[in-house]
Amino acid sequence: MDAQVTHSIQFLQRQAASLLIYQSVLHSEVGVAFLNLLQSLRHPDPDGVNCLRAYGDWFNALAIQRQSWQDHLLTQLLRAENPFSQQAQRTDLVSLPPPLLAAAQHDLQVLQHLYACNGQQLSQWVQAAAALPVVPTAWNQTRTGHPQSGLEGIRKLPLWVKLEGIEDWSGVLEDLAAYYRKAGAGLFSEYRALRWQSGKLTGIPYPDLVRLKELKGYEAQQETLIKNTEALLAGYPALHVLLYGSRGSGKSSLVKAMLPRYAEQGLRLIEVAKSDLRDLPAIVDQLRGVPQKFIIFVDDLSFEEDEDAYKALKVVLEGNLTARPQNMVVYATSNRRHLIREFFGDRPRPSDADEIHNWDTVQEKLSFSDRFGLTLTFEPADQKTYLAIVHHLATLAEIPLTTQELEFQALQWATRHNGRSGRTARQFIDSLIPQTRHRSRLE
Repeated sequence: MDAQVTHSIQFLQRQAASLLIYQSVLHSEVGVAFLNLLQSLRHPDPDGVNCLRAYGDWFNALAIQRQSWQDHLLTQLLRAENPFSQQAQRTDLVSLPPPLLAAAQHDLQVLQHLYACNGQQLSQWVQAAAALPVVPTAWNQTRTGHPQSGLEGIRKLPLWVKLEGIEDWSGVLEDLAAYYRKAGAGLFSEYRALRWQSGKLTGIPYPDLVRLKELKGYEAQQETLIKNTEALLAGYPALHVLLYGSRGSGKSSLVKAMLPRYAEQGLRLIEVAKSDLRDLPAIVDQLRGVPQKFIIFVDDLSFEEDEDAYKALKVVLEGNLTARPQNMVVYATSNRRHLIREFFGDRPRPSDADEIHNWDTVQEKLSFSDRFGLTLTFEPADQKTYLAIVHHLATLAEIPLTTQELEFQALQWATRHNGRSGRTARQFIDSLIPQTRHRSRLE
């Protein structure tokens, strides 16, 4: 390998090592493989095996991500979580510490040098280091985005386009800060839907995206939840909401439908299982001060009489000495109006002396649902509502049945299955889609 190539490799290594706050850009599997490849190229073994193995690891990591090296680097830059991206979300650029701004500008110049190193160049260096007769295949695919990213069209962002064409990345600091303020950083930039799992937030790669246009019936409840969500997004006081009603009435779907509608305005949905409710205060603390708005979604909420996890939820709903952050609300669904099951034996007898405030305890449990500022009730669907939902879904799915035939089959389906509900209507339409598609092909 000639001296000029060796010098270029050393330069890239020194540049990568000099990062001050954007080190996380190279902490991904692709980034680590890139650094390992540079090291193998700088100190190749006699037969070149280590170099070839390192190149294979880097190629494979890019292939999994379905990104070129350049696209991956830009993606990591826009999603980086570091002191600059975190503070830029909350503070104007002029108010940030000058050393932090200088460090960010320095790192942008460094990353631009790394960006200029393309797959074709690296494959040629590998050929020379391993004395190969042909150049190894280079990965140069420019399709955006990891399929698990949750963000589509990122390459269409004006900032992305600007970074691809500008000569000096340090000049985009203000644009980058504005991007962080709008899109967030880290997990909240990468994912729209998240869940609390094993004591930490994790992204949901493929969320169940329900569109409002798919929902029919319960229009008053839809409108109320939309207005409350829009108040949250606008920075006004928003209410915690309990969606209560029969199974399959669309309570969970309505909550999920908020995400596709408002994600571009900064809404994020965090799913918390009932078993993790004790961690709720810790979750809320993580959201405090973040510019995005959050719905904490608890599905199928109810408690047995001996459970005390409701106390953590009560703290979040009612607050304590710590002020409630204005960027989050709790949306919970339940089949019970009274969320805590009470048995007749729980009621204190006149002779009970073990607990002076037994009646207070009972009342606390019975009134727990009142802690929600807003309760939306979903009554069981009558035949008219059920058929209206069926017709709506059939229109969206382009089911070619007459009104009479569709309604006859829909009522039969409800009788044989789970009764009249939005879920039953959806299952019925889903069962018709393959049948009608097959019939149309035969015709």
